[in-house]
Amino acid sequence: MAIKPLFDKVVIKAIETDEKTASGIVLPGAAKEKPQLATVVAVGPGGNVDGKDTVMQVKVGDTVLYSRYAGSEFKIDGEEVVIVRQADILAVIE
Repeated sequence: MAIKPLFDKVVIKAIETDEKTASGIVLPGAAKEKPQLATVVAVGPGGNVDGKDTVMQVKVGDTVLYSRYAGSEFKIDGEEVVIVRQADILAVIE
């Protein structure tokens, strides 16, 4: 299934981090922090959002750093994705 976000929304897929600490302790699922790095899967068209013209600054395939508790999580075709507003994306990692 293809997903096409609207307005200034961006669909991202979290990049999983290691499940071990630097000292080698394995972390259970509940102890892991929510990842903040993600890959952009789909980008909305931008346009007039809340009375302001919005130009999309990210593109599909970008690796981004986003706010920890931003967005809404969904499961699409067995994959977990997060839909965030472009304003919740803090930086593009190059």
